[in-house]
Amino acid sequence: MAKDKYFYALGRRKSSTARVRLMSGSGKITINDKSVGEYFAESKTFIYELNQPFVILDQVNKFDVSAKVSGGGHASQVDAIRLGITRALAAMNPDLKSTLKRADLLSRDPREKERKKFGLKGARKQRQFTKR
Repeated sequence: MAKDKYFYALGRRKSSTARVRLMSGSGKITINDKSVGEYFAESKTFIYELNQPFVILDQVNKFDVSAKVSGGGHASQVDAIRLGITRALAAMNPDLKSTLKRADLLSRDPREKERKKFGLKGARKQRQFTKR
């Protein structure tokens, strides 16, 4: 692969959207122009989850990842970035798709927040019933 050639993919989870670029390199992960250790400083499990697609394919430290992520919390952002990385790997080499699918990394989690309804306190919570 050429140095300027990259593979692009989009990942979503809840209200998070991640635009991911995957290129050959030394394993550096950049999120919103910050290093992964700086962006997810509070938890090492987030960094572990981001590297899952590479660990499954035995491709650790072979690709650089650049991601722009917006919306949601850190947990849903990690899932969105991981889905973007997985989709970019599948776009790069279609033979890897079956391995990633067996590891359940290619499926998007469809659960979203339910909207608030009128007359209720939230999506489903009602006011307390009083008989008189």
